[in-house]
Amino acid sequence: MCRIPLSRLSVAAVGAATAVLLTAVPAAAHTEVEADKAQALAENVTVSFDAEAESDTSGIKEIRVVLPEGITPADVTYGKGPEGWKFSATDDGYSVKGAELKTGESAEYSVVVRQLPDAKEVPFKTLQTYGDGHVDRWIELDENGENPAPTLKLKAAAPGAKLVSPSPSVSASPAPTAVETTPAASPQATDTEQDDEGGLSAGAWTGIGAGILVAVAAVVLAVRRRGGTEQ
Repeated sequence: MCRIPLSRLSVAAVGAATAVLLTAVPAAAHTEVEADKAQALAENVTVSFDAEAESDTSGIKEIRVVLPEGITPADVTYGKGPEGWKFSATDDGYSVKGAELKTGESAEYSVVVRQLPDAKEVPFKTLQTYGDGHVDRWIELDENGENPAPTLKLKAAAPGAKLVSPSPSVSASPAPTAVETTPAASPQATDTEQDDEGGLSAGAWTGIGAGILVAVAAVVLAVRRRGGTEQ
C-alpha cells in the first residue's frame, strides 16, 4: 500500500481550502455604502459612501452616481463630504466633486434620500474620476464581478409603511384644464343670440325697433308725396 507523506496531505488540504474560500467570498466593492435606516420604504435616510482610492499617482476629484429605480435626483439632497466639494443633480443621479484629494485618500460623503424604494437591495452605480482623468467604474450588478456597484441591502418594509408622493419638483405636471375651443363670440354675434330666458336679446330688439322706424318713415314720406300730387 502506497502511503502519501503527511506533509503533502497538509499542503493539498490547505490549497483546497484556500480555493474554496476564494470562490465563496464575493469580490469586495471598492466603493462601500451603508445607511442609518437600511429598510424598504424608510424615509429621510442618510446614505453614506466610502470611495477608496485605487490610484498611486493621482487623487479622486469627482464621484458620479446613477440612482437605482425608485429614487429620483429630486429625492436626494447633499449631506456632507470632502471640504469644498459641491453636490449637483444630473439627469439620472448626481455628482459630488471638488478639488483633487491627496493621492491614496478615500472620498467619503453622504446624501439624504427622501424615501428608499420597496426593494430588497438598491445598487448605486458609481464612476470615480481622478485628477489625471482615469475613471474607476463600479457599475456591475453582479456582486461577484470585478467592478461591482456599491449595493445597499434592505430589510423588509415596516408594517404600514407606504410609498410617499413624488417630490414636488419632479411630480407629474397636472393635466391641463379643459380649454373651451369655441372662440369667444363677437359683440355683433352676441347681439343676435337669445338671452338666458329664451327671449330676444337687447340687440335684437334694437334692430327690430330700427326696422319699424324705417318703415314708418317710408309710410309718412309716401303719404306726403301723395298729398302733394293731389294738390
